[in-house]
Amino acid sequence: MTEEEQFMNRCLQLATLGTSTVAPNPMVGAVLVYNNRVIGEGYHRQYGGDHAEINCLASVKVEDRQYIAKAVMYVSLEPCAHFGKTPPCVDAIIKNKIPHVVIACRDSFAAVNGKGIQKLKDAGVKITENILQQQAINLNKRFFTFHSLNRPYIILKWAKSANGFIAGANKSRVKITNELTDKLVHKWRSEEAAIMVGTNTALIDNPSLNNRHWNGKNPVRVIIDLNLKLPSHLQLFDGKSQTIIINFSKHEKTHNLLYQKIDHSENRVASILAMLQKHNLTSVIVEGGAQLLQSLIRSGTWDEARVITNQSLMIKDGLSAPQLMDALFQNEQMILNDQIRYYQNQKQQNYFGAL
Repeated sequence: MTEEEQFMNRCLQLATLGTSTVAPNPMVGAVLVYNNRVIGEGYHRQYGGDHAEINCLASVKVEDRQYIAKAVMYVSLEPCAHFGKTPPCVDAIIKNKIPHVVIACRDSFAAVNGKGIQKLKDAGVKITENILQQQAINLNKRFFTFHSLNRPYIILKWAKSANGFIAGANKSRVKITNELTDKLVHKWRSEEAAIMVGTNTALIDNPSLNNRHWNGKNPVRVIIDLNLKLPSHLQLFDGKSQTIIINFSKHEKTHNLLYQKIDHSENRVASILAMLQKHNLTSVIVEGGAQLLQSLIRSGTWDEARVITNQSLMIKDGLSAPQLMDALFQNEQMILNDQIRYYQNQKQQNYFGAL
């Protein structure tokens, strides 16, 4: 690994500290280096708060501030050039007379997308691009999907028995995963903007869809209830977390419940995802049921799949698990009797490899 890659790798490490707190913004880390010595570090900590570059500059000790104008700033994403919730980061870089900026990848957000780099170049700043580019793109795959494909990043998740069933006879609920796997699943939930289930899963399982087994924010709950069949006593209507009920007939907001009406459309999946994008939800973990999962698979509208198999559990006459298509196996892990296999959508893998 070259020196540039080592410093950029540190940027990526810092950026991950913003997991779960910066969406819909991207995770970004920055490092300021003088004579191969790090004199400043920072990352984007909170949505609406200062960006990585600003926090990096603020971290420089008084005795090292004399070196800022001779230092190199490494940043994992192109600095912004527009006024959002904070001023443009490029202005701070130019004001501090930083002569050289090394960037992992460009920002696909329309308000930036090359404009930050151009403004720095116009000010005489030397720019080096594409250092650990693919790692940086992968880190912010949710952000890039949201702005490049105009939809949330979609993660499919289900648990099945050793003989391939996700529920018992007549779609009855069966406990499949162990307690340690449950904790991991709740960690996954805390990392995403939203969690989505269909009508049957909501009705039969009566889930709360929070991350009570893991610290962190609860995702926005998204329920597909097109014909408003679900009874109000379900846990999903308890008002404890922001909840969106997607339906054909009603648009109404009460406390934490939003009834979001969508039009009848031949491409129902696209309509739902467009609505989620409208609500600024950059990622969604879909936990059922089989019909909803399979419809996303058939349409090719998914990015990751996480399939849990309890290798010691057999279910008789159960509901069959979804069948993946265009799936690229990534890796697997074991948690007691639970095997977890991770997949990526081959088509989306090809897309991001071409960015």
